[in-house]
Amino acid sequence: MKLLVVAPFYRFFVKDMTEAISNHVEQTNVLVHHNRLSELAPYIPFSYFRHVEKYSKKNLVDLSNLPENVHVNIISTLYLRPDGSNFGLGDKLFKMFSKFIERNKIEFDLIHAHFTWPSGYAAVRLGREFDVPVVVHIHENRDWFLSEYNSGNEKIYWTWKNADALIRVNKKDVPLLMEFNPNVFSVPNGFNPERIKVMQKDDARKLLKLPSDKKIIFALGALIERKGFHYLIEGMAKVVKERDSVLCFIGGSGPLKDKLEKQIHHLNLQNYVKLLGFVPDEELAYWMNAADLFVLPSLSEGNPTVMFEALGVGLPFVGTAVGGVPEIITSEDYGLLCPPADPECLAEKILIALDKEWDREKIRKYAEQFTWENIAMKTLEVYKEVLG
Repeated sequence: MKLLVVAPFYRFFVKDMTEAISNHVEQTNVLVHHNRLSELAPYIPFSYFRHVEKYSKKNLVDLSNLPENVHVNIISTLYLRPDGSNFGLGDKLFKMFSKFIERNKIEFDLIHAHFTWPSGYAAVRLGREFDVPVVVHIHENRDWFLSEYNSGNEKIYWTWKNADALIRVNKKDVPLLMEFNPNVFSVPNGFNPERIKVMQKDDARKLLKLPSDKKIIFALGALIERKGFHYLIEGMAKVVKERDSVLCFIGGSGPLKDKLEKQIHHLNLQNYVKLLGFVPDEELAYWMNAADLFVLPSLSEGNPTVMFEALGVGLPFVGTAVGGVPEIITSEDYGLLCPPADPECLAEKILIALDKEWDREKIRKYAEQFTWENIAMKTLEVYKEVLG
């Protein structure tokens, strides 16, 4: 089978999933839509455009260790909204992708699109143009998904209705999508066990120069409102009142960095909570293995990849019952959950988890079902359904 992938980027879970699937198909071509405005942003004297730099080509694709049968193509266009939310973009991308496919004589038996807009819309139009089935993979966090569901936008609804199958990263939203399309499948996200390998806690702490006599909490994510790190910091003020031998490290970068730093100082938590900034892949395995708990206080999620990465090294998870998280943390053997935006409950769960004897090997074994290779097999079953 020859596969065509349409996506807004080729990094993170899109890259991992595509390359796992590539082990089972003859050839994969990836079309990534690129906003040319991102390359101009450093030269435009209007601050409105500065944030589009993260959509530049160097940040859009990761071509490291690319399999021989995967070809990534960046198709450039120009649009003012960096997230592609302007609703003329889908038709524009369809025309550009169609011309690129014909010009380069790309052959494919099935299209797999990531996200509804604009990739999914353009992909469904391509499916009709070239008479091949289309699977639209809906990764959107739940607030984003619900905003699409309630939008009344006919192009989004048309995409869901006319795809040959929809994949949602959680089970919770399947009934909502079935209002538009009977062929809806739930396939969770996954993790790459080669990216974050298991190692001894003491060894990881030595490499990071962390104390061996402290309980360590690790959190990771973009420093944005939706990730809820301000609630974790507020919760830590309560945790350290109960036990002062706890350190909390938050990895990630984003626009709330200064605000979170001020909150840490305001609560006098400088000795307990540290913002690490961006954590490169080579260091991430050390942090995951060095920690006693992984905490994710999100206000909204689809099914966070980082949760699977933590479970994959046997790290217990403390987080919020949002999106598909409760579908994965199904037992207190794997982690503890609380409502979002509830620092009191979060602190309570953290304290319980710090005192609990966790079977890390049991957690790791449980996580094996979520490797990208296993998720690829579930995705291939969807392909078989639509190919008849």
